[in-house]
Amino acid sequence: MTDSFTIRSIEAFCYRYPLATPVVTSFGKMLNRPAVFVRVIDEDGVEGWGEAWSNFPAPGAEHRARLVTEVLAPGLVGRKFEGPAQAFETLTKGTKVLALQCGEPGPFAQAISGIDLALWDLAARRKRLPLWRLLGGQSGKIKVYASGINPGGAAQTAEAALKRGHRALKLKVGFGAETDLANLTALRGIVGAGMLATDANQGWSVDQALEMLPRLAAFDLRWLEEPIRADRPREEWRRLRAAAKMAIAAGENISSVEDFKEVLAEDVLGVVQPDIAKWGGLTVCVELARQILGVGKTFCPHYLGGGIGLLASAHLLAAVGGDGWLEVDANDNPLRDLFCGPVADVREGGIELNQNPGLGILPDLSAIERYRSI
Repeated sequence: MTDSFTIRSIEAFCYRYPLATPVVTSFGKMLNRPAVFVRVIDEDGVEGWGEAWSNFPAPGAEHRARLVTEVLAPGLVGRKFEGPAQAFETLTKGTKVLALQCGEPGPFAQAISGIDLALWDLAARRKRLPLWRLLGGQSGKIKVYASGINPGGAAQTAEAALKRGHRALKLKVGFGAETDLANLTALRGIVGAGMLATDANQGWSVDQALEMLPRLAAFDLRWLEEPIRADRPREEWRRLRAAAKMAIAAGENISSVEDFKEVLAEDVLGVVQPDIAKWGGLTVCVELARQILGVGKTFCPHYLGGGIGLLASAHLLAAVGGDGWLEVDANDNPLRDLFCGPVADVREGGIELNQNPGLGILPDLSAIERYRSI
């Protein structure tokens, strides 16, 4: 098949899985897990799958699905493209004014990312190559870590993750020093010498973070993620870096090439975490990941959603290499587990992607039909 393709159809499928135990962050409780899956089919009948970020708040999922089908799809269907990057640029440039007009650059970027991931899956299937290999990877093996560990029941969640094959953990913090430190003590005991990281989800002021840093130093943390708001002045981030004994991590809430350039040019973040379903897709983030590695920082793709976006993130990490970990949510979510393919099979802290074309799976959405919202 040729590299070029003509798009025949684009569909978005929106789901919400109700959680028995809410996922808690410093900014709120997640009562259900949403997912927006995107399917693109070309004129040859080849299909590709992607996912648009819709993590929180959950009602945003339906909005992003409608952006895909009602606003973005009409601009692509029936058109021929030389590759996914050309379609990405067409959508990004074509909706800049509209995103500005309605004040929604985030939702537009996320909907575009979902289509972009689907087009890269489609492109790899047309080449009959696994996506990680199409993107330049040499090995399908990557490391993973269990994420989303709540302050309540942290030890039980961590122990269950280790039984599933994990050897690295990330705890949510920002719930008061007593709770945070007790959980860290328990998790360090559970994981032993394995990797342990923390995520404050932008929950502290710079002064609160500076107060916590000496107390966190005892736990040999691989990184402290988003200790303060992503939009705080760079000087505040530099103060944290100067005081921290562990790497500072961020990236999921950075959403422009210019802002990432600034981050990569300074010695503040040791771990950089773009989210391919939230901004940039693979079209932007493959090269960005290589730049992260090129300046000596650790690339760890951020991800907390359904299985298709998680699987695409795994392919990206395998493609660019490095010593980073893939984020795998430790909480119950069939919208993830049924569609993440080999990522569900964690062994000794790692997974291995297969040699099947594209993402390596074709989702059967009938298994989750009861969770569909639109």
